[in-house]
Parts: sequence; structure tokens; C-alpha cells
Amino acid sequence: MRIEETIELGRKCHTAIAQVAGHEIRITVGKMAQQAGGSCLVQSGGTVILATAVLGKTVKEGQDFFPLVVDYQDKMYAAGKIPGGFFKRGGRPSDQEILRSRLIDRPIRPLFPKHFRQDVQIVVTTLSSDGEVHPDVLGIIGASCSLMISEAPFDGPLSAVRIGVIDGEYVVNPTVTESEKSSLDIIVAGTSDAIMMVEAGAKQVDEETVAKAMELAQQSFAEILEAQNAIRKIIGKEKVIVAPLAIDQEVYQAVKEMVFAQGDEKIFSPDKATRENATGDFEHEIRENLAGRFPEKTSDIKNAFEKLLKEFVRDRIVAKGLRPDGRKSDEIRPITMEIGLLPRTHGSALFLRGQTQVLSVTTLGAKDEGQLIEGLYEEEIKHYMHYYNFPPYSVGEVRMLRGPSRRDIGHGNLAERSLLPLVPTEEEFPYTIQIFSEVLESNGSSSMASVCGSTLSLMDAGVPLKAPVAGIAMGLIVSDNNVAILTDIQGVEDALGDMDFKVAGTREGITGLQMDIKVKGITMEIVRRALAQAKEARNFILDLMHQCIAEPRPELSPNAPRVYTVTIDTEKIREVIGPGGKIIKKIIEDTGCKIDIEQDGRVFITAPDEAAGEHAKSIILDITEEAQIGKIYLGRVTGIRDFGAFVDIGKGGKEGLLHISEIANHRVAKVEDELKMGQETMVKVKKIDETGRISLTRKGLLDSDPGPKKPGKSGGND
Repeated sequence: MRIEETIELGRKCHTAIAQVAGHEIRITVGKMAQQAGGSCLVQSGGTVILATAVLGKTVKEGQDFFPLVVDYQDKMYAAGKIPGGFFKRGGRPSDQEILRSRLIDRPIRPLFPKHFRQDVQIVVTTLSSDGEVHPDVLGIIGASCSLMISEAPFDGPLSAVRIGVIDGEYVVNPTVTESEKSSLDIIVAGTSDAIMMVEAGAKQVDEETVAKAMELAQQSFAEILEAQNAIRKIIGKEKVIVAPLAIDQEVYQAVKEMVFAQGDEKIFSPDKATRENATGDFEHEIRENLAGRFPEKTSDIKNAFEKLLKEFVRDRIVAKGLRPDGRKSDEIRPITMEIGLLPRTHGSALFLRGQTQVLSVTTLGAKDEGQLIEGLYEEEIKHYMHYYNFPPYSVGEVRMLRGPSRRDIGHGNLAERSLLPLVPTEEEFPYTIQIFSEVLESNGSSSMASVCGSTLSLMDAGVPLKAPVAGIAMGLIVSDNNVAILTDIQGVEDALGDMDFKVAGTREGITGLQMDIKVKGITMEIVRRALAQAKEARNFILDLMHQCIAEPRPELSPNAPRVYTVTIDTEKIREVIGPGGKIIKKIIEDTGCKIDIEQDGRVFITAPDEAAGEHAKSIILDITEEAQIGKIYLGRVTGIRDFGAFVDIGKGGKEGLLHISEIANHRVAKVEDELKMGQETMVKVKKIDETGRISLTRKGLLDSDPGPKKPGKSGGND
């Protein structure tokens, strides 16, 4: 790592140049956005991001949470592109931008003092993108560096890398092209002594592969961390001093005596509502009992209770192995599930684990019903979509119903990534697949319940999943060098614990992983133990799911559309479409099917039922089939001339000439004596010349001719 000092635009700039596995990353400060509390440019290859951090001046009265806001912005100009659609300026953040905002937020938030209450806003903007360097990792580094040089009380620095596995080899910060070939896509963020956040998608990789990737990631942090510390020493601002939360020791001791004496009876219960109500009543009781002794210290009583409640629950879990609902550390809450409960949907499943209940519904649609995603470089159509909804009633709250929250989008993406490697490809299953996971009740691990419910729903719909996927949320409590790893954490254990570790996968390996750690010093030995315990839980759930439905239904739901695929010669596409789309519109009108034609000659027919699909398929095959010499067709007279008749033989509107000498076995004086416009008649292809013109004959076919006989004639030759 080295530091360069330059004068740019009349300003003194400092650039830290670090190497990460042979990739150069440049962090420049002092050039842009100098009125922000902290700002920097981070560049790798042709990708450049601007990160800024601003600390609010005051604390809102009554604020009881840390108001950190992270906004990530992808600017289309970064790739030299004007946005499509009506809103050229851009509108609300895309799902990709929200996911990247969450990726930056999650490792940064735990590095602020727990009782810090001033506003902090981080804005990360992609200014340039070469299409090969992932900007999300640069965004995490830039956000950390901006905070390091600002006044914000940030306990960094923080670094991040992406790890891939290509042909069995680990690759640090793979390019976009390399990532497409990787069996593992994992982003790890952390400090010099701790991993803070992990986000991963994988193609059924084993636990040890994930653990080794995390180890390699942490080993790759060094130069980036050194660079930020060096910049901080040069231009860092004086940090805001955050005084420790002071609680009167006499108050603290009085509250502690009551909590530890009565907590087991008052707080612990397997029912969430009962436990929450009892906890609230217990706090109220303590405040009333101590109000006389400490009349001017009600806030100290409140703060002491909150701190001691966490200490008490953690002590019971670690020291006594007693969880709030009475389970053992590796015990999963009771699980029940049901499939096919909604009569008109294509697939449905209800998954209940403890007091977390998710309804997952699958809908199958035509190929053109996929979601259009406009990225910096290419437009993509998603044919598999997973949406997660967390309504307020699921936790007994009243709240305005608005659009999906950042949490909804993040949990939906985790479930989507976890199932994606097992969903059949477009070639294998030419449908658009949409899943909605509706959280009906929540007491922890609703995202993993949506993975399980969605697997069941897909199998109920008859989607040929390559293997079922299950998910489990793991927790961790660290106290006085004692560690408790918890399987299937509920809400209170997530809130009071030190780790939320979600793992999804099949019996063969991991497909999705998300880890957030609230404390420093989690060792890889602990991570390996958690992964092993999660695997046991995952296999247990997969056994239960197998009892519910062992494999995808052999037939699609009768309510689902039928999709047929036909491959035609690309030269025939215009014949199926017809002039001005006339022919394809007629097929759609006659059959009620949707028809999508790809440039490579694939034709996708989405039909309301099997009969309509087969009808449309036969029409298209008939249009595109080449006329063959000697083959007999039922044709229709489309034109009459003195020298003969033109007959449509059903090949994309192709007409053949039935010369007057070929109309009958006898001599024909006038064409109209034998044929009428619109008449159907059997004809045989006699000749096809080098230009593709078709010559027809009726000779030898008149006995089977369905057309009207000429009045006054008799017998079998006419």
C-alpha cells in the first residue's frame, strides 16, 4: 500500500493505492464533495464510486433508535446509457440499488455505539462502470472510508471482498464474467479482527468450501484497512465523543435483584404474546416498586431494565442452557405444513414453524410475462421471481400498508437466490415462475420459512425442481468466553443475541447464506460449528418436507397454462408472422393462445388448455413444413385464371399452380366448370422448381375430392 499526494482542481488530494489479490484499488480523498462530513472516490479498473457520509447536528427528542440511512445509487450515465421508459431522470430506487444499500448498512451499523442517536446518512453513487468490476464491494469500502474521516463515532475501518470458486479454485474479487462461471458468490465484510457480514449465493457447495472462502476473505482485508487508517491519520476529523450510557449503580443493583429473582417466572414462556405481555407487565411492576425509592430516576430504571433483561436472558441461555421458550440449543420448533390448499392457484403451501407462518403461492405464466430488469449494461428478463411480504398483522401491529420495505426486498432476494440453482432453466421449463411468500405470523426466521414454503409450493405446482430446498436461522450468544449456538432462533433471541445466521440449501450443499454479527471476535471455529449445526437442522426439515410431498407433481395444475415449444427454421419466421402480422394474429384469434417467437427460431405457445395448444402447434408446423413432391394436400382455391387455378396448400399462405391440364383426367375447356373460389380440393405436388414455385395436379385424386361435382356429369372420373 502506498499514499500519493497530488493537487487536482486546486485542491490537495491524497490517494491510497492498495493491492487485493493482484487487483489495484484506489481510494482518493479531497477531490469531490468536500462539504460532506467525509467523502472519497474508490476505483478499480474502469469502475468508480463516490461515497459520502454526513452526521446530523442534533438528536430528535424522544429518539430511541440509531437513525442510520444508507442510499446506493446506480447512475445509467456511468455506463454511457440513457434509461429506457418514460422517466429518463430515474424514479424510485431499483431492487438492485436497495439490495446494495442493505449490503453496506448491515456491516456498518454494529460499529456505532449502541446508544448513539444522531442521524447518519451515507450515499454511495456509481459514477463509472466498466461492466466487469462489481461496484458493491467498492461501495462498502467507500462508505467505511468516508465514515473514518468524518466526525461520526464509527469504530472502523471496514473492508470487503467477493470470493468466487471457479473450477475448484478460489478467486478473490472475480469479475462479472468470472462470477457467471463461479459455483459460489460470497461477499464478506469485516474488520481486522472480526467478520461482520456475509452474503452468499451458491450452487450446492459444501460447508467447508464456504468456511474456507470466509477465511480467505478475512486474509484479504489487510491492505484496504491499512489504506483507510493511513488516510484517517492524514485528514481525519475529530470524532464526536459519545459518553457511555450512565445508570445510577444503586438503581441498577435494585433492578438486577428483582430481574434475576423473578425473571424465570415472569419472562420465560413458549408463547410470544404471553412472553411479551409478561415482560411489559414485569417492567411496569419494577418501575412502580422502585418509584418511591428513586422518584427522579425513572429513566435510569427503564435503561437498567432493558440492559438487565438482555443480560438475564443471555445468562440463562449460556449458563443454564435454558431458552426463552424452553427448547434445547439445537432443538427446532414444531413444524407443520400443507400443500394444495388454494383451489384456483397453480401451486400453494402453508408452512408453520413455531409461531412463524408463511403462505407461499406459485403462479406460472407465459415467457413474455417475465420481469424486465434494466441494468447499467444489458436489459435482462427474469423468468423466476420471488416476492416476500411482511404485513403488520403478522406481528400484531397497526401500520399503513405501503409498497415493499427494504427488508421485504432483501428477504425476497435471499429466498430467490436460495432456490434459483434448483429451478429448471428456461429451456427445460419454458414458463415464467412467480412466487409470493406472505408472512401471516412472525416470531423469527420468516425468510427461511419462505424458502421452505416456496419449495413446497413449486412442487405442488408441478415445477420440476432439481432438489427441494430448506432454510434455517441460527443464532449465537457469547458470554464470558462461553458460547451457545442456537438452532431456529425466534424473535427475542435475534434481538438479544450476537448473530443472525441464515443458511438455506439441499442435502447436497448450501445455496443461500446471510450472516450478520453484532460483536467482534467471532472465530472461524464458531462459524464452522454453526454451519454444521445448520446442516443437521436443514436435513431434519427436508425429511419432514419429503413426508409432505416427495417430488414435484407429475402434471401441472389444471389451472395453469400449457406452454409448448416448437423450433422452426429462422427463414420461416416471416411466414408464421405474415404481412403486417396477419397470420400470427389470426392464429392467436382462432386458438386463444399467446405466441412468442425468438430470433433463433424457437416458438413458445402458451395455451389455456391442451387442445388449444395442440391446435396452434399444428397450424405453425403446417405453415413451416416444406411442401414435398408427391405429397397430397387438402388445398383451397384462392384464384382462378384462364390457364388454371391457384391453390393454397396451407404452407404459410404458399400457393401452387394447378394448370388447366392438371385439373381433371379429361380435357377441361373452362376452369370454372370444375372449380369455384374458396372450394377445397385434394391436390398433389407434382413439381417444385429452383425458385420454389409449386406445380400441382388433381389427376388420380378425383375419387377422393371433397369439392362439389359438376352438374350433369356422372361417375367417378370427375
